[in-house]
Amino acid sequence: MALLGIDLGTSSVKALLIDERGNALASATVEYPLSAPRPLWSEQDPADWWRGTCDAVRAVMAKSGLAAADVRGIGLSGQMHGLTLLDKAGQVLRPAILWNDQRTGPQCETITRLAGGKQRVLELTANVVLPGFTAPKIVWVRENEPDVYARVAHVLLPKDYIRYRLSGEFATEVSDASGMSVFDVRRRTWSDEMLAALDIPRAWMPRCAESHEVTAVLSQVGAAEIGLQAGTPIVGGGGDNAAGAVGNGVVREGIVSASIGTSGVVFASSERFVMEPEGKVHAFCHALPDTWHVMGVMLSAGGSLRWHRDVIAYGDPGLASRRALPSDTDPYDILLAEAAQVAPGAEGLLFLPYLTGERCPYPDPLARGAFVGLTIRHTQAHLTRAVVEGITFGLADSLGLVRGLGIRIDEVRAVGGGARSAIWRQMLADVFQTEITLINSSEGGAFGVALLAGVGAGVWKDAREACDATLKVTTRVEPAKDAAIRDRYAEMYARYRELYPALKDIFGRLTA
Repeated sequence: MALLGIDLGTSSVKALLIDERGNALASATVEYPLSAPRPLWSEQDPADWWRGTCDAVRAVMAKSGLAAADVRGIGLSGQMHGLTLLDKAGQVLRPAILWNDQRTGPQCETITRLAGGKQRVLELTANVVLPGFTAPKIVWVRENEPDVYARVAHVLLPKDYIRYRLSGEFATEVSDASGMSVFDVRRRTWSDEMLAALDIPRAWMPRCAESHEVTAVLSQVGAAEIGLQAGTPIVGGGGDNAAGAVGNGVVREGIVSASIGTSGVVFASSERFVMEPEGKVHAFCHALPDTWHVMGVMLSAGGSLRWHRDVIAYGDPGLASRRALPSDTDPYDILLAEAAQVAPGAEGLLFLPYLTGERCPYPDPLARGAFVGLTIRHTQAHLTRAVVEGITFGLADSLGLVRGLGIRIDEVRAVGGGARSAIWRQMLADVFQTEITLINSSEGGAFGVALLAGVGAGVWKDAREACDATLKVTTRVEPAKDAAIRDRYAEMYARYRELYPALKDIFGRLTA
């Protein structure tokens, strides 16, 4: 018996097979292209998603040696917010507009006005309208491509286009729908008022289910293309962050995840609906019934450290800091080891990690990065330490907003590339003043939706039981007992919090 998780990312699709104990049996990843036809635009051809999915599933089945009949259920995860438009015949009308596309700023303002202002939008959808979300893309197509808009019959999110190709069904689930700006997150259903205000037909919206519910079965046509057995159930699945949270066991209040990839995400589960009054963190449905999540996103977490590595530490051959590394040496390990020799606070040096603008707690595309406090005494090790501390302070901003909503935080599960560093994990514990943990799985969203497929197939009664049966904590990191370390971080974090308000106007003028 096996369960299949399919995670449709921005650059590749991953297929993962697990057994009923949560053991990974095989995985396969297939890449596909990303198109930027104009500055700030980001698009993909849904046909590439489908070809990649078919290739990944066939590859993972071949690796595992399993028969098609061994797969008991399929779960789908994917990049959120992307607009996929289909006509009455189910044909794609234009390339999908992705989550990181920034063309729709004016449409966000239009939507907010039509819906009655920011506070009314928050009442209806629990989130402010952002360029990455789906509804602004629909309005952009209406305003700029009326011939395409006139033929629209179905609106799908990326993973739900895969569901359609697998089954012929038009369906989604609550966690992914939450990021469309036309979904009532509190009531877990489409917002008729928001749809009416934007003049978007509800008939275009897919049927919406809970994440563990069976939404379709694999059709004969889909089975022939993907190499599985017709009739295999397909559950709702989840948007990438909610699916990843299930895969990391963030399914109860008290457990929070801090993800350090290119971006940074703080994700907290709650069994009651909570919303930050100004929409500074996202409030979405979680991939469990009667459960929600709040999520803070910083745009340049690990991306800031990568910039530092490529540009400052190992980029310019003229810099004295450039060193030849053995082929088996990770430059991040060298940089972080050097940073560990510098005392907390980097001798008064701060780094603002807004290299690509920011989302939480400051939704400001004009925000910029900065080193503040540089002196002739500071070395590359100080700069590295300041960068890592700045990223950690940025995550602490989101964690503070979560705490401010009254959500309990007992442990923070570190995930993503940054979690591999023992130095960084200790810094997280010291800045957050919370236990940091690692678990026995790093498969993320694909694992999470494979567990949800198991719930739909009756292997487990719910996602919490699935996580309890398959996941365990392997590492625990407590905050340092030295009060001087705690106090130094508290002092530097307070100074960090002063930087953006002081520099905001300057950032705007520099960009102009």
